[in-house]
Amino acid sequence: MQKAIYTTVGLDELLPHVQALKGVGARFVQMHAERCVDDGSYRLVYTFINVRAAQEHIAQDGSYAIENLVVEGIDQYQEIPSISSYYPAVFPFENEAHDLFGLAITDMQVDFNGFFYQVSTVEPMSVITPEVKAAREKAMKVRAAVEAKARKAAAEKAVAAAAAAGEGAAGAGDAASAAAAQPAAAAGSDAQHDEAAAKAALKAAEMEAKLAAMDPEKAAKVRAALAAKAARDKQKKEA
Repeated sequence: MQKAIYTTVGLDELLPHVQALKGVGARFVQMHAERCVDDGSYRLVYTFINVRAAQEHIAQDGSYAIENLVVEGIDQYQEIPSISSYYPAVFPFENEAHDLFGLAITDMQVDFNGFFYQVSTVEPMSVITPEVKAAREKAMKVRAAVEAKARKAAAEKAVAAAAAAGEGAAGAGDAASAAAAQPAAAAGSDAQHDEAAAKAALKAAEMEAKLAAMDPEKAAKVRAALAAKAARDKQKKEA
């Protein structure tokens, strides 16, 4: 009897999990991509089988397990690390995900550069509704604006801190240099705060884009759940 085990991992956790499977002798079976019709995000499923363990389990009770690594919530423009350095046999699946879904898989050992398939429509499996397209484009613009603002603010603070440090050193020697270091540290702290705020704004924008693409009733439920979570987090901080 065959059973399937599904383990959800983040993009940054994918390669360590694949390396661990390779280390115990697991064989690669397949990989496939899916697109979520609700929010336009993508899902990748990597399937493996530990042949030695399967043989032992079959001998014991006639069953064995197929192991699946699942990466969810992928944006079409996110870079996805190739697992071909561990399992070269993945190359047709990764090229398929690129050609049919438009997914940005990096460092493929065998890369057909978009010509693995001859298709009449570019990235045919990534076709989306106008509403999802508009929400995605809006999220990208918001992301670009937030990142540009954060970079500009960080650069201005760095220039101001350098100027303040230079004036202090010229006027009062070592003591003034020590005093000038404090504004520089404060500027660094402000830059970190701005970066955190930019990331939070980006995350909020991406969530808003997803909600805009959802069914209104489902979006209302998600908003209510997020508001409840925010209230709980606030109570914990105040406690």
